[in-house]
Formats: sequence, structure tokens, C-alpha cells
Amino acid sequence: MKIQNIEFIRLDLKMKSGYTIAYESIDEASNVILKITTSDGLTGWGCAAPDMLITNETVDDVIANVENLVIPLLQGQNPFQIVRFHETLSKQNPQMRSTLAMVNIALYDLMARKAGLPLYQLMGGYRKKIETSITIGIEPMDVTLALAKDYWQQGFRILKLKGGLNLDEDIEKVYKLREMFGDGLTLRFDANQGYNVAQSVQFIDKTRDACIEILEQPTPHGNDEAMRSVVENVEVPVMADESIRSLKDAFRLSKHDSTDMINIKIMKVGGLTEAQHINSVAKAAGMEVMVGCLDECALGIAAGLHFALSKPNVEYADLDGHLDFINDPISGLFTIENGWIYPSTEAGLGVIKL
Repeated sequence: MKIQNIEFIRLDLKMKSGYTIAYESIDEASNVILKITTSDGLTGWGCAAPDMLITNETVDDVIANVENLVIPLLQGQNPFQIVRFHETLSKQNPQMRSTLAMVNIALYDLMARKAGLPLYQLMGGYRKKIETSITIGIEPMDVTLALAKDYWQQGFRILKLKGGLNLDEDIEKVYKLREMFGDGLTLRFDANQGYNVAQSVQFIDKTRDACIEILEQPTPHGNDEAMRSVVENVEVPVMADESIRSLKDAFRLSKHDSTDMINIKIMKVGGLTEAQHINSVAKAAGMEVMVGCLDECALGIAAGLHFALSKPNVEYADLDGHLDFINDPISGLFTIENGWIYPSTEAGLGVIKL
């Protein structure tokens, strides 16, 4: 079996309302879908969700990478040389993380379809479902509470609140949410690098009675000492997100006790192969893992879901990036019921029609 054809599709995705986090505001996103077809008629699908601040690529960069690097490397080759392809592309351009993820996902999808298994079963098959959080960006208080009420009515019971721009407002929102929903709501907080050490400690100290479950990326990436200081001075688990972009990052942060947990995003780290390596480091260090996402269509979310379901120390999921899109053409790869995500039972990532 050889790779016979490689195609790509650009998706320009619009959002219902957009969102704001500590370092940017977003109201649209572009993804690239990769379709790899083999000589015996099998098809593997992958997704790239480029973000210049996270993956160091634009959508035009991803398309250029496919045309100039991916197609020349893969055309006519055995598709199951997944690690060789990943290493070769990484050496050609180690910064093209979402391109790497897209190719890697498509090849794993192809392998699972050849095996006749859902991808999560091929990768380990540890669980059959996982509960996801739903995210609220930085909004005025009334909008925050209205969104939270809507998500609650939809059945979501884990809320990730974004902040990092105004400490006092963040604290007030936390208490208002706890007052509105009581102990039935699991509340996580993501500062997206917006705090310094003193603010991080103050936030946790002043929200102690509101029982925050996780404090995500409170301080800027690249400053391991600041993260370590937060870890040492708060009781709530601190999770690294933007600080984890590679296997070396995971090793360094775990070695120096600079985080309690890590957030693996398939796009951010460059694919399922790299995600598995990072997860192994986390497991060896005794750290729990969350699988998160960028602004990804349902295909990208499905890849993250299958990875999350395959590993025992992936305890948390934040796989809601597709929910705000109004024109995502991909559906049916998973279902969400009361906040729990269930994968397709079909082979690979599921049936994809584009």
C-alpha cells in the first residue's frame, strides 16, 4: 500500500460571538484539512489549527508547508512510517507545529482505519468517554453569568473561567459563579499568563472558599521560576499550558517542579506522536494531564478526544474549541451529552464527509 493522493482544504471559520483572553481577542479562525488517500482506497484525515502566538504559523504557512514539504515527502510512500515522517518534517521545520499535527493525525487515522478500529482503541483504549469543561472568555459580569447559566442548562458541569486582566474582577466572578451554582459546579481558572507571582498567590488566597479546582498558566511562559514560585505558595494544583510546547519543555518543568499538571494540546505540541512522549514524561513525574485544544473544527477536537481516551493519566479534558463555530462542515465524529464526550464507534476518527 502506497500513498497515492494528498489533498488539502482550507476552512475559514466564523464564531458566534468570539472571545477575549489575557493576551488576545478572537472572532474567527482558519483550519486546514488534510486528506491522504492510498493505493487501496483507504483515506486518512488530519487537521491543522494554526495560531501565530502558539504554533508559529499562519494558515498560508500551513498550505505552503503542505505543498513544499509534506507532499514531496509522503507521495508514493508507505503511510505507516509515521515516526520517520514526523522526524523528517520536524528537522525540516521544527516550528510548524500544527502542520506536523495535521500530518501525524492523518497517518494515525489511516492506520486505525486499516486496523478497523476506532483510533483511541488502537492507541490504548483506556476509557470510552471523558467529561469536558466549557470555557467562558473575559466578559463583563452579566455576560459571564448569562453564559454560565446557558451552559449549565445544556448539561455542562465543569466551567473554565478565563481571566488575568483584572484581579479584583476575576475574584468577584469566581464568587458569583459559586453563589449561583453551588457545589454542583466544578470551577477551573485560566489566567493565560496574565498574572505575576504575587497576583497568582493573592487570587488563590482570596478564592479559597470558592474551591477552584485548577489554576492554569498563571504567569508568562518562559519564566519557569515564576511558575515554580506559584506552585510552592498555593495549595491548588497549578497547570502549565503555554509553557508546554515540546517534550523538552515537559522534561524541564517536571524536573524542576515548576508545575503540578500539564495541558497537552495536539496542535501546540505537533501531533499525537509528540503528545504521547510528553504524556510519558508527565506520568513518570506523577503529574496528571489535561488534553486541551486551540480554535479547532470538530476533526481536530476528535483527534484530541481519541488521545485523551487512550491514556490512564489523562484525567481532564477541555475539548470545546469547535462549539463556537457557526460554519464547521464536519460533524458526527463524537457526541456530547451533559458535558461528557463519546467518540464515534467507526474506524479511525469516524466517518468524515467533506
